[in-house]
Amino acid sequence: MTGPVVGVLALQGDVREHLTALAAVGAVPRQVRRPEELAAVDGLVIPGGESTTIFKLAAAFGLLEPLRERVRAGLPVYGSCAGMIMLADKILDPRSGQETVGGIDMIVRRNAFGRQNESFEAAVEVAGVPGGPVEGVFIRAPWVESTGAAAEILAEHEGHPVAVRQGRLLATAFHPELTGDHRVHRLFVGMITEAGGATGADGA
Repeated sequence: MTGPVVGVLALQGDVREHLTALAAVGAVPRQVRRPEELAAVDGLVIPGGESTTIFKLAAAFGLLEPLRERVRAGLPVYGSCAGMIMLADKILDPRSGQETVGGIDMIVRRNAFGRQNESFEAAVEVAGVPGGPVEGVFIRAPWVESTGAAAEILAEHEGHPVAVRQGRLLATAFHPELTGDHRVHRLFVGMITEAGGATGADGA
């Protein structure tokens, strides 16, 4: 049986690493740059990168509103680092004019763990991911300042939430796609399967 078709928003960021990780856990990965490509996937990954750049390019490519519509319609989406920021309902310190896709009832702080030269790795216990801690790669990573009642905190680092799930939406402040450990991607593909797999063409 063919796995779910999972898109990776291929506007900016570590797209290739997510495509590799998704293929490793049985999904059929696809790059997504246009609304018609978004309409054909069962789930979507918003990769790490620069959240302001991803927002601007998504708007320029006519993807921002289709993304919001598909999230509201129940599309499973996973965001890592900048993708976490894109899935937040609110950014504590947005750049001028910066908007998000939204969907997770949380407030995030950009670059909360420091700048590029303060990047680090840490073992992170993630609820729902068996087999021990995940090696979290934090690169200009955000953290979650607060969450609403609907959002479930899956992991914390130094007292700050760094992995959150709300329904069919998953977000991490770290980059599991950079480690060769595909358990977070396996969790996400499992979420797509639980959601019924083919949610693509009809937006169901």
